[in-house]
Amino acid sequence: MTSFPYAHAAADDWRDALSHVVDGFGPLPSPRPGMDRLGFLYVTDAVNPYLDEVVAMLSDATAVDHWVGATGIGICATGVEYYERPAIAAMVAEFPADAFRVFPAVTEDLSAYDAMQQRWLGNAEPFLGLVHGDPSNPATEELIAQLAARTATGFLVGGLASAREEARLIADGVTQGGLAGVMFTEAVGVQTNLSQGCSPIGPHRTITECRRNVLVTLDNRPALEVFKDDIGPELSQDIARLGGTIFAGLPIPGSDTADYLVRNLIGVDTTQKLLAIGDLVEQGREVMFCRRDADTAREDLARMLAHLKSRLDGPPRGGVYVSCLGRGANLFGDDSEELKQIRDQLGDFPLVGFYANGEISRDRLYGYTGVLTLFT
Repeated sequence: MTSFPYAHAAADDWRDALSHVVDGFGPLPSPRPGMDRLGFLYVTDAVNPYLDEVVAMLSDATAVDHWVGATGIGICATGVEYYERPAIAAMVAEFPADAFRVFPAVTEDLSAYDAMQQRWLGNAEPFLGLVHGDPSNPATEELIAQLAARTATGFLVGGLASAREEARLIADGVTQGGLAGVMFTEAVGVQTNLSQGCSPIGPHRTITECRRNVLVTLDNRPALEVFKDDIGPELSQDIARLGGTIFAGLPIPGSDTADYLVRNLIGVDTTQKLLAIGDLVEQGREVMFCRRDADTAREDLARMLAHLKSRLDGPPRGGVYVSCLGRGANLFGDDSEELKQIRDQLGDFPLVGFYANGEISRDRLYGYTGVLTLFT
């Protein structure tokens, strides 16, 4: 199987970056009979104001009608990351014409999506979806769960767009406000996996009393006392400075991989010994505490890549990588180490992606993770 055409570039002006990308593609051949093309497009925040023009000009230059993607404060490609300047990464895949459908943003319910799917597949279900979401919509997380349930695998991949102002999505045209992307049938060969960016530093604790997102007691002890015990005396000396270092981890019930969701610590009450986290919790659920750690993140990324490699029969035709804004240069260093690790372990294959406000894997919204999807 041949690799997907792709190109990426950065420049001082978005027009120059786009010109380099178009030149990088060169003349694309027409799709083979029974096939259609799908483009993946990611742009940095500096290109966001001109995204409509970018999509239109790239469509005209490549004769590719279908595009999906998002804006990112950072974007990535094979072995490289781009931040703080106009940059564009694009890849064009060829799939059977009936094997994918792009859908525009759904913002409150999935009625419009359901109508599209009924026209496309009738009573059959798509296999998997690549989706991008608007972080400003409070319904996005629930829409992710509902849309995942409409696939045969219960599986979505993707992430929430990131931008300093209005995050925007690409689903053929430019859109925003909800969840948009592309659904695939099983005719599209896909492998995907997730890598965590934090490591547990304490045991699983049972939430014995809580109020919405506030932990009151853990294992029938004041939550803040348990927290201090688990993180140790050195870190406990200045709890106010732990933001971005220590997090709450919510183990996923029934996971056979000890998977967990990472959530921010958003407040403490030293008088009542309470701890607030960035998610709703309920009595009886387990929680643990995690530390953001570059070495552990590298090890887990290596584990994830080795697992994916063991399932491949040959080099991927292309891939999409969605990583957290808290990773990349903020965790691995400023020399594109995260992307170089992927390239070094899996080879020099076409890869595009972005740094997200939250990562989507299966039916959940994660944080501080990397989600790699490979087309085979």
